[in-house]
Amino acid sequence: MPSARFSMLDRSPQETKDRSAEATRPVAFRGAGFTPRGSRSAGWIALALVIAVWQLAGSAGWVNPLFLPAPSAIAMAVYKLASSGALWQHLSWSIMRIGTGWIIGTAAGVIVGFAIGLSTMARGVGITFISALFPIPKIALLPLLILWLGIGEEPKIATIALGVFFSTAISVYSGVDAVPRNLIRMAQSFNVPFHAIVRRVIWPGALPSILAGFRITSSVALLLVVSAEMIGAQYGIGAFVLQAGNLMQTDQLLAGVVILSLFGLLVGKLINLLEVRLLHWR
Repeated sequence: MPSARFSMLDRSPQETKDRSAEATRPVAFRGAGFTPRGSRSAGWIALALVIAVWQLAGSAGWVNPLFLPAPSAIAMAVYKLASSGALWQHLSWSIMRIGTGWIIGTAAGVIVGFAIGLSTMARGVGITFISALFPIPKIALLPLLILWLGIGEEPKIATIALGVFFSTAISVYSGVDAVPRNLIRMAQSFNVPFHAIVRRVIWPGALPSILAGFRITSSVALLLVVSAEMIGAQYGIGAFVLQAGNLMQTDQLLAGVVILSLFGLLVGKLINLLEVRLLHWR
């Protein structure tokens, strides 16, 4: 004990001050909760670099333009499509089919998903049918739907609705299952009505999973509409891409692919806005 006292007395005032400052040094906060900090400009810079290298390869003749046209040729093809009015004609038909099929499939999927998540009987029946029918490629049912519904828009819309329905139902009942049961039991202990529990507890808790399902179903709808239009449609982005491929017009074919990509980006931005609006409490 005296040796410790003498060692403290032997320290200079500067050493004592430095040690006290080191002892009171603030510790960095490490509880950020895995908050994403992605840079908005990084993705656009990377995309611009890829397009620049692609354009350089096309201009220098390193790549045959028949197999891979330069971005400038694709942009010119898009401009010609837009100025001629053909782009808006094809795009309007595709948007109509996607919108109608997505709304029908989403509405049915949300209802069935909540029924499976909230009812034991519905769960036993619904999961069996969904597990049996979900792996079937929906585009393979298009000939059968044409036989049932006739040649027209109904088979294409029904194909999209089926693809959207199964993915939506799975995401909804998975979101309902993910809601903490303690919250539901607490609401039941206070005699909260069933409809209020669904609206105030289960719906907000399942909403992140439901919106994540919307991202998946929007991509599924886009894939199915292109496939359906390639099989049996005169107008639509899928029909346009198929026609351009048959004629070996690769610049127009890739123009259709770029239009589909831009449409997918737009839908993703709309879902982002929906998430910001509905999930502001997170």
